[in-house]
This record gives sequence, structure tokens and C-alpha cells, in this order.
Amino acid sequence: MATRGLSSIALACALALGLAGCGGEQAAVDPAQAGDGEGTIELAEFPDRPYWGDTHLHTDNSIDAFGFGVRLGPEEALRFARGEEVTATTGAKARLARPLDFLVIADHSDGLGATRRLYDAPRWYVKWVIGDETVLRWYDMMHEGPEQSQRAIGELITAAANDTLPETFSDPETAREGAEDIWNTQLSLLDRYNEPGRFTALAGFEWTAMPDGNNLHRVVMFRDGSDRTRQVMPFPGVDTAVEQLWDYMAAYEQATGGRVLAIPHNSNLSNGLMFELTMPDGSPMTAEYAARRAAAEPVVEVTQIKGDSETHPFLSPNDEMAGFGVKGWELGNLPLTQKTEPEMLAGSYVREALKRGLSLEQRLGVNPYAFGMVGSTDSHTALATGDEDNFFGKHTGNEPAYEERALQSQNLGTDRGRFGWHYLAGGYAAAWARGNTRAEIFDAFARREVYATTGPRMTVRVFAGFDFTDEDWNGDWVRAGYARGVPMGGELVDEGRPPRFLLSALKDPDGANLDRVQVVKGWLGADGELREKVYDVVWSDMAERPRRGGEIPAVGDTVDRETATYTNTIGAAELTATWTDPDYTPGESAFYYVRVLEIPTPRWTLYDAVRFGIELPEEALADAVAQERAYTSPIWLKPERGAGR
Repeated sequence: MATRGLSSIALACALALGLAGCGGEQAAVDPAQAGDGEGTIELAEFPDRPYWGDTHLHTDNSIDAFGFGVRLGPEEALRFARGEEVTATTGAKARLARPLDFLVIADHSDGLGATRRLYDAPRWYVKWVIGDETVLRWYDMMHEGPEQSQRAIGELITAAANDTLPETFSDPETAREGAEDIWNTQLSLLDRYNEPGRFTALAGFEWTAMPDGNNLHRVVMFRDGSDRTRQVMPFPGVDTAVEQLWDYMAAYEQATGGRVLAIPHNSNLSNGLMFELTMPDGSPMTAEYAARRAAAEPVVEVTQIKGDSETHPFLSPNDEMAGFGVKGWELGNLPLTQKTEPEMLAGSYVREALKRGLSLEQRLGVNPYAFGMVGSTDSHTALATGDEDNFFGKHTGNEPAYEERALQSQNLGTDRGRFGWHYLAGGYAAAWARGNTRAEIFDAFARREVYATTGPRMTVRVFAGFDFTDEDWNGDWVRAGYARGVPMGGELVDEGRPPRFLLSALKDPDGANLDRVQVVKGWLGADGELREKVYDVVWSDMAERPRRGGEIPAVGDTVDRETATYTNTIGAAELTATWTDPDYTPGESAFYYVRVLEIPTPRWTLYDAVRFGIELPEEALADAVAQERAYTSPIWLKPERGAGR
């Protein structure tokens, strides 16, 4: 959706003039639920398990989600995430097989709740008090059903772009009052559903900058309860720059004593603008800019419904597993108003950004792209599910009620080359924390002890140090990892000897076996060149699958295309290894992250094909089986002079 459209639709909050707030009186909550959770539960000595969540969910308070037709709000979203059954907008019963541990509802800040408020207004009010025939027609179209609702929003966006909005949309102050009511109501709701030790509800919103259709979106996530978050409003993305967002975040922390971070996402749709080597205006990047970015954005969302941003085969031609989730999304920017050229890819993918960060750090003394990685859904259905066998679509227009959704052209980028089967079902964020509270989950993000998966809940852990041995596996290896090394997201200062890693991966207890564990290394050579290499460290059935020509034979494929089933007769339930970098060079700057691959399993498209009797096109059928994966946050190896962020 064009940002200008979002901006102007924000003015639709004017329609709330004179209407009662939708929140009403809020039930009192336990003080433990209303804060950041510190001191509310007993914490483990170390982060003891990954907590699973989604930091990027939209509800009917997002103007585009509402326009697509969703009629589920934040409360249904929270109930679903906690494992309760809800009824999806198109009528199907929806429930997670396993509840999530945390959720960030990240509705667009621009036009927050605007279309919802218009929809909820009494018709007499729209007809007689507002008295605008166009607004009344849009109102009626919204009430006719999802298809007409989408048309109404489309007309509204067009009118905004052409400066032909009805006069009633022209009062920004009233618009702010309407959004403020929505925001405060949601904060109270989050406190009510936030239960330390059981489920964490974090406040957030999406900052939706998109110059010329190039995606620069960020999810903003707060650590705090409503006593602090109520002191600010979500920051608009329209006509603002990312430095202004960082100003807003800094001002919030200074004024409230709270904490907030931003998570860039869909760099794959930025046409190279997300991870530039320069300032946004093309001038040389400054150390101040790099430091501000590193401080505000410790994590990126590497995988979600609109594709995967780890790397692209053009950038990583020697990585045989590169290219997961790029089909369709590699064609151009978000609305497909600008084609993606090969020279844009380096600024669009995370692995290349991690490499660029090493180069920038050498020049500036600070690395702007030293970030960790998470996955999330970006679902616009209010249903946070990243499960292939429980996929409820990007928006209500491709919920399971639409049996041929995999074949439909998608209006996210018109119908020129993107189709339903290009959507991924993922992903999820895993946070290593000492307990399930706002503070613990947020702090895991801030120190980058998090990882991404494309949907499966596999348990992945990595430590790096200099003296780990195989003997560590015979004792308390987690304690050893923290005592003599650093976890994912950490930094090592070079000691003139190769780093050693403890790597552990467990299959999703309800999912598929594992194929292999890889280490992805990027480094800055003495010649100033940036390089990368993927190491197969440990894999299933190693004795039966020896390397051939430097490569590991494929694990096999048990997927039955006729029934959309698979068996765990191949692969391994657990893979562990102690690994030493064989290509270490003293004094180099490098990063290492772990990629874990499952055995091949059906994608949601194959489940749909079997369930609805659909014949997939050849290209879609070839893509209907995939190796789901996890990406850990990197560990950085720094020369002694470059230690510290």
C-alpha cells in the first residue's frame, strides 16, 4: 500500500468525531500484568528454553488489513495466540496446535483504526452528521462484504493519492484523538492478557515508510507496560525518515525510562535501500548514523509470509541451499512499481548486509548491521500462525475459504508475476530467555539471543569460545558455554587462535527430522574483499552419506505428493557438534551464524492441493515441498582493536 495512501487514510479518524470510544471501561488488572514483568516470577539461572512468538501481526486496526476484509481485532488475536479457538473472518474455526509464548500486535501507525471506526459508526451518523455521499457509499460498501470492502479501501486510497478526499477527512487533530483512543484501548487490553510466566503481550506498531514503493518498514516493539507506553502515540511512517523514528524512540526512553527497539523487515522488497553502504541521501555513511542504527535496530526479521531475506542465489552462487522463499518476491519492490535489478540485491538481503557491516565497521569504527535474526508472520488476518498445515493466509482474501488461493494472482504487486503459492507460511521468532515476561523477552532481542525459523519449532543453540572440546558435551555444556564463551548474538575478541563452537539442534517435537547443521561464515579479508562460505558441520547418517566432491548427498525425500504426508524414516532427531573454523586467519573480522535444515516436508500449497483437489501448475508443484529451516543470530569475531559495539 502506498504510503501517501496510508497518510491520508489516517485522516479518516476524523470520522470518529462525536462517536464514543470503542474501548469503554477496562477491567482492573493485577499490577504484575501491567508492567515490564521484572520481579514477578522466579527466573532461571540461564536462559533455559526458547520462547516462541510472533512480533509482526496485524488486526482490523490496520487500515489495509481491514480493507482486505479482516474483522478480527486485537482481542481475538491475543486469544488465538494463547491457544484458544476463534472464528476466522471467513467463518472457519481457527486454533493453534500449540500456543505461542509471546505476541506483538504491530498494526500500521498510519491511520490506526481509521477504517474500523468508520465501519463501526452508526449509519445515521455517517448519513446525517457527516453528510457526504462518497463517505456514505464507502461505508455501505464496507458492510456489503470483503470484496466490496476492498474496493472501498481502494477508492479511498486513490482519492487520497489524488487529493480528492471528502472534506470530512481534513481534520488531523480529530484524527489523532481517534487513534489515541484506539491505542490506549489496545494497551489496556495487552495488560489484561499479559500474564508473566504464561504469556507475554508486548506493545508495538509498524512504521510503514515506503519511498517509491521500496519497502523500508520497521516493527517497533516496547519493553514496557501501559504506564509508560501510554505516554506516547505510535510514530507515523508517512513523510518521515528513519532518523526521525530513532529520534522518537530515544525521546521515549529519555522521557519514560522505558526501552524500545525497531525491527526492519522485508528487506527483500526494498530494491537495495534497506542495507545501503551510504546514508539515505547517497552521501558517505557517518559513524554517528551507523551507531544510531546499531543501537536502535539490534534485530531484523529475516523470514515471513512475503518471502525470505537470508540470501539470494545471485549473491551466494556457491550455496546450494540459497534461495528459499525468493520466488515471486525477487521480481521487484512491494507494489511492483519498480523492477529489481541485480545490482540492487546486495542491499536487500541479510547475509550481504552482515558482510557490508564488517566493511563499514573497518572504516567507521562501528558496525551498523550487527543484527540478530528473527522470523514472524506479517499476517493481516489477526491469526499468528506460521504452520504449513494451519496456514490462514496473508490476508482474508486468501484464507482457506478460498480453495484456489494458491493459484490466484495477488494484488500485493498487482497480478504481474506474483501468485498465491509464492506466499510462505512462516515464520516464528525464538527468544532464549530466563522466563516469560516482557522484560525477559525484550532483553533477549536486545542482546540478540534470538533466532528465526520458517515455521518449525526446532531448538537451536550455539556457543563460541576458544577452548571448547568434545568433553564439554559430557557435562553441563550450557553452563560451560556461558562461562567460557558467548551465545548467539555475542561477540568474541580474537585471541590469535581459531574460535571453537558448541552447536546443538533438536527437531521440532511435533515436526520433521533434521537433515543437517551448517555454519555460515562471512569475513573481511586482508585484501579488503568480503567473502562468505557455508560449512556442512554435522548431518544425519554421516556414515552412509560421506562427502562426495566436497558436497553432502541429499538426505532423501519421503513426501507423498498424493497425500501430502511424510515420514521421519530419514534424518535425525538431534544433531550436535564441536566445530573449529578451518579457515581462520588471525586478526580478521568475521561473523558466524548457524543454519539448520529439516528433511523435505510439504508446504501449505501441497496440503491445499490434496485437501481441495487442486492441480498445481508445474512450477508451483515443484515448489510444494521444501526444507524448512532455522537461522540463528550471528556471533562476531573481532580483532582486539574492534571489540565492542
